[in-house]
Amino acid sequence: MASPVTSRRTAVPAGLAAGVPGPSMPALEALAPPETLAADVRAAISAIAGATGVWCPAPAPDGRRIAYVSDRSGLPRLEVADLDGLAPPAVLSDPDQEVISVTWSPDGEWLAYLVSPGGSICAELHAVRPDGTGHRVLAGADPRATVFAGCWAGPGHYACSIAPGNGPDADVVLVDVVAGELRTLASGGFLSVTAVSADHRTVLARRGPRAFRHVVVIDVATGVQRRAIRLDAPGGIASEDGRFRGDGRAVLVRAALPGPPGTDRAGLVEVPVDDDGVPSAGRRVLYRPDADLDGYALRPDGTVLALWTRGGTSQLWVHAFSDGALVRELALPEPVLSGWAPLSGGAAVVAELSGPRAPRGLWRVPLDGNGAAEPLACTPARPDPRLLVEPVLHEYVAPDGMPLSGWLYTPRGTPGPNRTVVSFHGGPEGQERPSWSPVTQSLVAAGLTVFAPNVRGSGGFGRAFMTADDGPAREASFADVRTTVDELVIAGIAAPGRIGAHGWSYGGYLTLVALTRWPELFAAGASLAGMSDLRTFFAGTEPWMAAASVTEYGDPVTDRDMLAAISPMTALDRVTAPVLLAHGDRDTNVPVAESVQAHQALQARGACSDLLLFAGEGHAVVGRENVVELGRRLAAWFDRWL
Repeated sequence: MASPVTSRRTAVPAGLAAGVPGPSMPALEALAPPETLAADVRAAISAIAGATGVWCPAPAPDGRRIAYVSDRSGLPRLEVADLDGLAPPAVLSDPDQEVISVTWSPDGEWLAYLVSPGGSICAELHAVRPDGTGHRVLAGADPRATVFAGCWAGPGHYACSIAPGNGPDADVVLVDVVAGELRTLASGGFLSVTAVSADHRTVLARRGPRAFRHVVVIDVATGVQRRAIRLDAPGGIASEDGRFRGDGRAVLVRAALPGPPGTDRAGLVEVPVDDDGVPSAGRRVLYRPDADLDGYALRPDGTVLALWTRGGTSQLWVHAFSDGALVRELALPEPVLSGWAPLSGGAAVVAELSGPRAPRGLWRVPLDGNGAAEPLACTPARPDPRLLVEPVLHEYVAPDGMPLSGWLYTPRGTPGPNRTVVSFHGGPEGQERPSWSPVTQSLVAAGLTVFAPNVRGSGGFGRAFMTADDGPAREASFADVRTTVDELVIAGIAAPGRIGAHGWSYGGYLTLVALTRWPELFAAGASLAGMSDLRTFFAGTEPWMAAASVTEYGDPVTDRDMLAAISPMTALDRVTAPVLLAHGDRDTNVPVAESVQAHQALQARGACSDLLLFAGEGHAVVGRENVVELGRRLAAWFDRWL
């Protein structure tokens, strides 16, 4: 990818370095170039942000090879390697293709993979033979269309969802990989494929807006949508995905199960279906009041492999399918498991694992409890652990009694209050977890404390907590920002007047909200790919993204006044802290115009701001050179202003 382009011009009000308003002073350059950092800090950030990873495991059906995504060449690409690691991996994608995900066909003949052209969210579906021949683009060549990953539906056929780009819906499409033909199976609403039956006659798809979804059953031959499996009917319980039981006589649905706030967690429900696909009353298979079910798989021996997330860390357990009883817990070498794929025979899985000091890697995890997990040969070496720190979980309580928490990263040898950056995650349904974060570790390497909170609206703490910021409730949810800063100061973690705010996507939006609502609290801010105005976000984002976001933020037409009231653009005159706005110039999820318009408005007011645009990047910055540049720029920015 091309080098980033930076525009800069600012006027700096006095007192900003202390985080308090003051009279204006002569204009200064806002940009803090990496050269302002000490040489050893720059070297540390280069090593941290330049670390490589591998993810999205797809083992071959014969159990001899594995496909995956790796950024070892500087950009996420498709690689295939022998599981024994005796031969070097082969890169199958083109040098300019940014690969998102990959899956191996059940007959071993094809690899289907998604590509983000030039960083765009409008993904394309590609296919290639495992030896690198026969490459073809199957869907998404229209730049307005977006392909979403699906499932193989028999030899040479792949079922996926495609949003045409001219409306809010996504259709279920059956792709003939050999002939290159596409057949639309089902339309109506945003449909996302989650499973295909073993006989390839039926597809399950998820439908509905964020946090209010259900599962529908689709007949492949006719495209008829059979009766929907609605677990959300009586209590507003979202059905996130569905899969078929091995015999096809029931559908397994992962859904939030009812309970008091904090215990309304995602679990597993079995829903029997008759020959016509009509569901009957469901049976709760797996549920824990203290953890969310993030993934599951039925095993040949009749047990269920369950991935639980508790307090942000992963637990891999084996349960009895009959009554959900715990059979065994499996030890994991890193705290966060993002996904897995079973190996041939079902005795082990390849798990995608990461931790605060370990980029994403692939590990073989035996499921019988005998033996420890081992990294695959394709997993790169970790960065020097002396450059990195382990976070600790810090818990606190909001004034209304809502439990809050976050992960605290403290530089070594830094006792007492320190310069601190509060880092807000995206989503907003995302969850801050102790996984690999090159930006966070880069800030710590520069001597900054980082606190990454899970304010209300985050996932991982029950459905009531996750929806506590929806629509009109968002305004009140902002108070968690003030609560977090107060907690850090009272606990002796953050030095008053030397606190910054940072975030990506929704976290960038929340950063701008924080700078406009509590200007006295923050000495600097940085928004990466954040929304500055929810009204222009709805107008500029992809139509399907806009439709999915209505339940989260509000309706762009009927709630326009509310969206204006909670948009930072309408209150930028209150900003007193220097603001860095960074964005990929190919982002159509949160359009790059969101950062550009905020920078222009701040400049027009004589405020201190800078704009950093990454050429060829989309909503996430993935090119290695740009990740290093971002880490250095953010560290230099907060080092200067805090």
